Amino acid sequence: MLRPRLLAACCFLACTASHAATIIHAGSLITAEDNQVLHNQSIVIEAGIIQRVAAGFLTPGAADTLIDLRQHTVMPGLMDMHTHFSTQISASSYAEGFRMNEADYALRGATFANKTLLSGFTTVRELGDSHQISVALKNAIANGYVQGPRIYAAGKSLATTGGHADPTNGITFRRMGDPGPVEGVINSAEEARKAVRQRYKEGSDLIKITATGGVLSVAASGMNAQFTEEEIQAVVATAQDYGFKVAAHAHGKEGMERAIRAGVDSIEHGTYMDETTIALMKKHGTYYVPTISAGKFVAEMAVMPGFFPELVRPKAQEIGPLIQQTFARAWQAGVKIAFGTDAGVGPHGDNWKEFVYMTEAGMPAIEAIRSATYHGAQLLGISEQLGTITQGKKADLVAVPGDPLENIALMGQVSFVMKDGVIYKHD
Repeated sequence: MLRPRLLAACCFLACTASHAATIIHAGSLITAEDNQVLHNQSIVIEAGIIQRVAAGFLTPGAADTLIDLRQHTVMPGLMDMHTHFSTQISASSYAEGFRMNEADYALRGATFANKTLLSGFTTVRELGDSHQISVALKNAIANGYVQGPRIYAAGKSLATTGGHADPTNGITFRRMGDPGPVEGVINSAEEARKAVRQRYKEGSDLIKITATGGVLSVAASGMNAQFTEEEIQAVVATAQDYGFKVAAHAHGKEGMERAIRAGVDSIEHGTYMDETTIALMKKHGTYYVPTISAGKFVAEMAVMPGFFPELVRPKAQEIGPLIQQTFARAWQAGVKIAFGTDAGVGPHGDNWKEFVYMTEAGMPAIEAIRSATYHGAQLLGISEQLGTITQGKKADLVAVPGDPLENIALMGQVSFVMKDGVIYKHD
């Protein structure tokens, strides 16, 4: 007679334990669903999912965990749409390729990924590396071997011969060879299709092309168009077959406009866009990822003799200072903007400075935060899972002390980080 009762009691206890919740008391709450800020709210989380958001401070049950953030502003986990974990530019960076092995880059990348997570960025796009390091890091984080943000990896960026992401730029003729689609170098629509399929084979999540020259590549131009429109169309069409979005590095106007017309999802940097380019972006719904941080960093380093190769230095001096001005024009014109830093050019962990630069250029602080939450999720195509603090979405949450809408520099003082309901930082 006791056994059924004992079994029922055990079932009751198991069910009760399985429904234990984490309850966060938030003094201020930015859900990022809109521009409003809520006050004195409770967020109920179970099994890594937001169950509800309630007004007032709920009383936790005996089995629940209470997190007191009543003196903080809570917001969704932040998203950086342009990172490079396998690098961090220094005066020795250009020689490291001859001294460092793939494992060295991978281990360093794990450190940078952890630093990024602890600074409040729970989701990133990794836009270009070598040796499939970002794909391996993505998998290692997802499987719990190392700590870091959720990664959407592009793998090897696609370039044309001599283009910004040609891995043989700047080395001796004897070593250059003639890299092709497997190495991410294409010179026709047919090779474009093969390169996209190769990235799929390697485990990438999206495609990144270098539609124009770049600042840091050892090549003369930082802005010339480097793909034909037909080649970009082939990249985009093939990417769509595999469910990939396409990001386009672009500084110069012509290369940007070819990429926009061909259907890429985002323009990275966008330095020399003008009114015509802006109108085209609005027509096609193309996102702009500004990376003001990278522009400022390279401009600062360019005045230091020996920091960059002499071929790179004038490009850094010319292009770097312009990105913040371009961002201001794009924002005023109503271009869709997603937060991105190009971290790896500047130091990892300083991603938050982009918020300061965006607000300096005229974007309201709440919109800067939404660019790193709501709009990041929209660009990635994951808005049903992430990007806002909404019932049913994954519990990615961060908090800062005080009010970042009054002092945006508080974004550099993240004191609480939760990803998928797991707490990684709680100062």
